[in-house]
Amino acid sequence: MTSESNRIEFKRELTDGLEKEVIAFLNCRGGGFVYIGIDKQGKAVGVKDADGDQLKIKDRLKHNISPSCMGLFDVVCEQKEGVDIIKIIVLSGSEKPYFLKKFGMTEKGCFIRIGSASEPMPQRIIDELFAKRTRNSISKIKSNRQDLHFEQLKIYYEERGLKLNARFTTNLELLNADGDLNYVAYLLSDTNGLSIKVAKYKGLNRVELIENNEYGYCSLIKATKQVLDKIELENKTRAKITSKEREDSRLWNPVAMREAIINAIVHNDYTNEVPPKFEIFADRIEITSAGSLPDSISLEEFFEGISVPRNKELMRVFKDLELVEQLGSGIPRILESYGRECFKFTANFLRMTFPATGNVHGATVEGGPIGGPIGGPIGGPIGGPIGSLTDRQREILKLITEDNKLTKRKLAEKLDINVSAAQGHLDILKEKGIIERIGGTRGYWRIIIEL
Repeated sequence: MTSESNRIEFKRELTDGLEKEVIAFLNCRGGGFVYIGIDKQGKAVGVKDADGDQLKIKDRLKHNISPSCMGLFDVVCEQKEGVDIIKIIVLSGSEKPYFLKKFGMTEKGCFIRIGSASEPMPQRIIDELFAKRTRNSISKIKSNRQDLHFEQLKIYYEERGLKLNARFTTNLELLNADGDLNYVAYLLSDTNGLSIKVAKYKGLNRVELIENNEYGYCSLIKATKQVLDKIELENKTRAKITSKEREDSRLWNPVAMREAIINAIVHNDYTNEVPPKFEIFADRIEITSAGSLPDSISLEEFFEGISVPRNKELMRVFKDLELVEQLGSGIPRILESYGRECFKFTANFLRMTFPATGNVHGATVEGGPIGGPIGGPIGGPIGGPIGSLTDRQREILKLITEDNKLTKRKLAEKLDINVSAAQGHLDILKEKGIIERIGGTRGYWRIIIEL
């Protein structure tokens, strides 16, 4: 374990000073990490009740810090040197200065990180930060409709074993300072005017449009899942036959692609009602979101994973529903597969461009026809129904062969994909005349063309 620094704080145990450390990181440019269960020398001593301490931490940070820092921190349990420790990930906030509620916006309530210590913030800096505080947050914009319903959101929470109580609009910060439903609430409601487009073009430019899909006019969570499913279906497999074996790869790295989609939706600037858009070309996918690089961080810090969430309220909901994993991990995960040159910032937009490994409009095969001397016959020529399947669809066909009563829900569990994505693959197999459903929902699958 490294030593304490301007971004790392160690605490042997959970103490009364926790809020001070978190506030200092919220007020700093790059955020930071607080570790509970590690002494000042960096030795892991562990915590006795990790689960209980995590609940206490979340409750204290929720109730003792102002402005709200919900969506700006994450609390996780990790193992170090054979013992449990708690890691608190703190992002830099956009509503500085943050302070202890009981002391207000004073030197006694505001803190900033100086070296490896959290020090009281001078009143001059407090006043300067307050004057610059971001005020165009979607949480402050009143929804143009107040008759909003949230049945979809409640269902998604229930699927995660969570329940939204009668005060959920307050707890999730869906109300503005006047108590009216805000624009966050509007985006998460069952019916709204937001539509996310996924367009597909035949060539390398926008001249010939093949598909123009719209996902929206519903909860942003539902729209996000629909976009994820659509691009998962478009992320076909490229097969390459070499002298030794057949090598398969997806058009785009699925982990990086998921992170890029979520990043574009969560961090989009919705204040001008411009949604993100997704465009698929023959050689690439382009993901464009409104809003440029935040003023408070540099490009280098952005690539290091330092994050200033544009919409912390959305971030909090996406985190609750496990669409977002550890905070600040998205860009580093993308960079594991793609270079920095894939990111382009303009004055008002961020565009991420990811090259495809093959032809977007169908899985390509290099090195000779499938079914030749290498590996034996697979099921017909590449132009036939079986030859044009992706590896995912072949895997589904194999699972159906093993269990012809397999449901789409069970199939999704086995493949670790969304139910709607599983349904999409099944629909393709049916359209190609490879399988058919006999007897409805309680029936079974009949394989018409076998591998």
